[in-house]
Amino acid sequence: MKLSAESLRERIRGSDELALVDVREGGAFANEHLLFAVSVPLARLEIDFGRLVPRLATPIVLCDEGNGELGASKAAQRLSAFGYCDVHVLENGVAGWKAAGFELFSGVNVPSKAFGEFVESVYDTPHVSAQELKALQASGTDLVVLDSRPLPEFQNMNIPGGVCCPGAELVYRVHDLAPDPNTLVVVNCAGRTRSIIGSQSLINAGIPNRVVALKDGTMGWHLAGYALERDQSRVAPKVSARGLERSNAVTERVAARFSVPYVSLEELEGFRHEADARSLFVMDVRSPAEFKQSHLPGSRCAPGGQLVQATDEYVGVRNARLVLVDDTGVRATSTASWLIQMGWSEVYVLEVGVDQLPCVDGEESSVVLSLSNTTVHQISVGELAARVNAGNAVLFDLADSLTYRQGHLPGARMIRREEIPAWVSAQPSDGEIVLLSPDGVLAGVAAGDVTESTARTVSVLVGGTKAWQAAGNPIEVGVDPCWEEDPADVWYKPYERRDAVEEAMQAYLDWELGLVAQVNKDGCTTFRRFD
Repeated sequence: MKLSAESLRERIRGSDELALVDVREGGAFANEHLLFAVSVPLARLEIDFGRLVPRLATPIVLCDEGNGELGASKAAQRLSAFGYCDVHVLENGVAGWKAAGFELFSGVNVPSKAFGEFVESVYDTPHVSAQELKALQASGTDLVVLDSRPLPEFQNMNIPGGVCCPGAELVYRVHDLAPDPNTLVVVNCAGRTRSIIGSQSLINAGIPNRVVALKDGTMGWHLAGYALERDQSRVAPKVSARGLERSNAVTERVAARFSVPYVSLEELEGFRHEADARSLFVMDVRSPAEFKQSHLPGSRCAPGGQLVQATDEYVGVRNARLVLVDDTGVRATSTASWLIQMGWSEVYVLEVGVDQLPCVDGEESSVVLSLSNTTVHQISVGELAARVNAGNAVLFDLADSLTYRQGHLPGARMIRREEIPAWVSAQPSDGEIVLLSPDGVLAGVAAGDVTESTARTVSVLVGGTKAWQAAGNPIEVGVDPCWEEDPADVWYKPYERRDAVEEAMQAYLDWELGLVAQVNKDGCTTFRRFD
């Protein structure tokens, strides 16, 4: 069923649940999209949709480019087959939204990025420039630089002397990192958002130290001509008894100021019983390592800083019910305070720590939508190595262009999912065709596309490229030479580009600064200021 741009805008501005999903490739999405659209490319629909939109009765609106493109219609057909029962397609897609005179946004994680700029503008979050921080370091000023990004990003590049302390960990761990109230605390990220939110988190908590954000983060540092460290592993220490006592004390202040609601385990169970009528996301805001060691069954791994930084990558339903969990309440409360300010109407913190409850270990359970009863032919890493050495295997890699560039099996061709049937049919009949993806899941789903269109059998590498590399087998890096130009399948961060890096960094920072004015023009955000 088609939905007009005007009707969709009314729904966005309403208080009912809504999953607004853009099914174009990531690059097209980043070029321009609706503010509250969540990116789920059609090729990854089965892999990502169930995680982002778990309730089958959720009202869903799908959009594509418009202008005759059928991606949203194809997605609607698949989702209906999976059991989703309230699926609409935006009439004329993004083009129709634009023709109606409504705002389109470039970039990714836009609501969160715009919120960061909103926070700086209404709270006047203090900051220092790269030049000022460099001078402070040279003068021997007592300071600590806390990097609010996850460890992999920190290891890629960091401010010299910085310590990795991701967003939700700041209030939890700062008391051990800067026990002297005279120590200046500088919070940075790659650009602006996590620096602003991180430093304002500490200010909101009322720690005695002076706190500032590093203006423009590591990109600003690089643009100022200063060298960055790489491959560092300095992380915040384990919280001491004294540190926990102090973090609990300041958390009470945060909870009171932002009216953070808490729920009991019994109330959470009540929410679970209502999950067919009300979308529920139980989010564990601790670190991925802590989650893997022990977590509540059915919960999602959503480190607090990243949940605020990229909410649309964790929750695909606007106005859903969110319950945040951790072990002490510090990280969950800090994260909840920001989601409340972002305008989420039902955010709760579980009053019982996960360390006091029956838990399971391991990775987050995946949600893969599938109707195929076809048994996928799997091939192990050892078997594939033998085939590759014998020269009788044809390898097709479904990884996105950035992931492919960072590492793929030697000789593997990068292809898009929709290209698989044609490429398979064109191969000689005596070679074994093997589909690859980073963890093997997408390849397994895509194998069904082949059986639907041709009698040719394909194999799927168990565990994907990660398993191949973990076994010590060779990996190639670089682009697929058969692609004449870089594909626009994903959005490249400025420092992931192969050329014009500095220009891209400056353009990105300028884009962030302009978001407040653009969301004000759009008129659909519900950001809240607390005095």
